[in-house]
Amino acid sequence: MSHKAGFVNIIGNPNVGKSTLMNAFVGERLSIITSKAQTTRHRILGIVNGEDFQMILSDTPGIIKPAYEMQASMMNFVKSAFEDADILIYMVEIGEQDLKDEAFFNKIIHAKIPVLLLLNKIDMSNQDKLEEQVAFWAEKVPNAEIFPISALQNFNVPEVFQRIISLLPESPAYYPKDQLTDKPERFFVNETIREKILLNYSKEIPYAVEIVTEEFFEDENIIRIRSLIMVERETQKGIIIGHKGAALKKVGMDSRADLEKFFGKQIHIELYVKVNKNWRSNVNMLKRFGYNQ
Repeated sequence: MSHKAGFVNIIGNPNVGKSTLMNAFVGERLSIITSKAQTTRHRILGIVNGEDFQMILSDTPGIIKPAYEMQASMMNFVKSAFEDADILIYMVEIGEQDLKDEAFFNKIIHAKIPVLLLLNKIDMSNQDKLEEQVAFWAEKVPNAEIFPISALQNFNVPEVFQRIISLLPESPAYYPKDQLTDKPERFFVNETIREKILLNYSKEIPYAVEIVTEEFFEDENIIRIRSLIMVERETQKGIIIGHKGAALKKVGMDSRADLEKFFGKQIHIELYVKVNKNWRSNVNMLKRFGYNQ
């Protein structure tokens, strides 16, 4: 029996549902999902294995016009997604018009590989609007196959999955068949904590935060974690900690609950907060956090 394998890279504007789609395909919450823009900062691979195929999905940051060094690095992850894709998924939502970067859009319409345009969130629309949107995108991206979907409701997602399998090139597997992602355990600890901060704090706080897991010790029945929450200003540190440490305690409790599900073990987690001024514009710090690779 022949074997298929390939890289399926998902791109689009912020908040169109890229992470929801990848998690639906993989069956695990590899990418964090919130209602806030710029939730995904890195390029995250999710690997789906079948007997005769391996689908390597890549969730990328939403396309934006960079305002500082960290965002520029995030857009480099998107650029790399064009370079190694066997299949490109361009994800839009009902009512959306264009990518926020014309150069990326030109790459999509001139792509030499299969392009699937997924029109997401159709559960928030009606039939007339849907038909109008399909016609709009068919003219805008004539090289794409268009699939109306709802990633959240899993509508038409299995059909897209099967279409991707049919388009995968013949190839041996790129990764071991029991591997779920290319990221280490600490990465998912960091992302889980960052998700809880996105959900529990408002304004600029979540965007000024980076997580560094300094200790990750795994025993047979328990994982002991020590993570540092980095902010840019003293005032942000106070907000993260909260009155008598209540806000930080809630982040720890919420993170522990999710991590216990993810790892299937008891979790002991300690969180600390540290100020590192302007880390988002510091090239050396960004390299340490895995942005400039």
